[in-house]
Amino acid sequence: MQKGNEQNYLKGAAILAATTIFVKVVGAIYKIPIFNVMDDEGIGVFQTTYNVYALILTIASAGVPVALSRMISAASATGRMGLVKRYYSVALPAFAAIGVFAMSMMFFCSGSIAGLMNNSLAAPGIRVLAPAVFFICILAVYRGYTQGFQNMMPTASTQVVEVLCKAAVGIVVALWLSRRGYDTSIVSGGAIAGVTIGLGLCIPLMMWHKRKTDRRIAPAGQGEDLPGRLAIFAKLMKVAIPITIGSSFMQIMIVIDNSVVLGRIQSGLGLAEKDASALYGLFTRALTIYNFPSALVVPVSISIMPAISAALAKKQHGEARDIMRSSLKLVNLLALPAAAGIMALASPIMQSLYNDPGKVTATILTILGAASFFVCFQLISTAILQANGHERLAMISFPVGGALKIAINYYLVATPGVGIVGPAIGTFTCFFVISAMNVCFIIAKVKDRPSFLAVIAKPLLCTALMAASAYGTYSLVIAVASGTMGTGRAAITLYLAISILAACLVYAVLVIVTGTVTRDDLRLIRKGDKIADMLRIK
Repeated sequence: MQKGNEQNYLKGAAILAATTIFVKVVGAIYKIPIFNVMDDEGIGVFQTTYNVYALILTIASAGVPVALSRMISAASATGRMGLVKRYYSVALPAFAAIGVFAMSMMFFCSGSIAGLMNNSLAAPGIRVLAPAVFFICILAVYRGYTQGFQNMMPTASTQVVEVLCKAAVGIVVALWLSRRGYDTSIVSGGAIAGVTIGLGLCIPLMMWHKRKTDRRIAPAGQGEDLPGRLAIFAKLMKVAIPITIGSSFMQIMIVIDNSVVLGRIQSGLGLAEKDASALYGLFTRALTIYNFPSALVVPVSISIMPAISAALAKKQHGEARDIMRSSLKLVNLLALPAAAGIMALASPIMQSLYNDPGKVTATILTILGAASFFVCFQLISTAILQANGHERLAMISFPVGGALKIAINYYLVATPGVGIVGPAIGTFTCFFVISAMNVCFIIAKVKDRPSFLAVIAKPLLCTALMAASAYGTYSLVIAVASGTMGTGRAAITLYLAISILAACLVYAVLVIVTGTVTRDDLRLIRKGDKIADMLRIK
């Protein structure tokens, strides 16, 4: 790779990594204010609708941009700009037609789709999302085109616009509809309207980016021998379909699981559809918090793949092992305390964020807190397998974990005394099994692998002491201050903030004093050497 191209690649990777952090964090927390506007029934309806959207987003945006960017990059590298324009001219109308068809199906068959999800109340929200399907198909082509010229800024900017609009418009519309007394299903549909509006606003932004890209590239050559349009479309789909299937598998399992859980609540527990949706809403409240730790880990998993692959290509196996070791330790340092903190403070977290002191939601969040660590661990272990050329092994663990999750949820949801806690147990089991299988694959197939015990022992010790300090501080503060400040939502939030601050300070001191964090570990993050100098870490 030429130096200029390498710099473009690294710059593009950095842009997407930074955008991923922002989008994941906003995506993890934006539901909290929306859920405070709606009741449990509306939350259950919203989550059902959102799961349908997430599946469609993954299917439309996973394979096409990657496939089209590969084809355009290869053609432009050889100076075949006529072929580049042919690729674009075939992809845009083809996927626009697919988008129109999918949009029509979602709008006119919204009732049937909601019925398959065992929640007919989701139908208005699915109709609101129908235009989003068309917008996603168009955006996929534009993103693939600009990425083919190693320009990641258009993709990054549209992702930011999308997530900000999704959050801002969703909150405002949900609040307005709720105050005007609209039905739960309408409020839920309004809350998800920000998704469609945000994606719609991204279209003119991407058109502007494409025009800028076109002005910088060479004009098409004359007399190029170009393949037929049908052959190009077939080639595009040949690359895109396998990528799409692999990327969307877990989201497909989530949608199936959503339908199974709602169906079993109604058939197994004998609850009406609205009551089932409300019960599912309790689980969804905790689900939002559980998603947050993985938002911190995704950039690490993205960044290590090219680093490990580059080291292996140069036959620098020791360097590859060191990168794997440091990345595993870094994930443990981030994910373990996040998971333990959620588990130790589950009850005050739910009361602070949702004014929900219920034992059921606290129990769900405690279990999901433990699961959140294994979600993070499977992300990094999957990235290690992929970087070492064992991506097929990584795909084996996903269906096993997903099938277990669905089976466990089907059985436990209808079990008296378990009910809606069942999906949390199923989620924990799913990602525990995926993580365990990935570890087995790494041990069996990766020769220069790091020691798993070495990278988890010290972070686990520090985390245990941190969790004890968090729980102890909260118990002490509430015992001392509740007599004067009470136990209302505002007071609980203050007690929680004090406990989290104390736990963070204890953890920071522990990881430095025990030598858990080294300079090599910090080098995986931006300005890591400066941070190490500031903390006097050798």
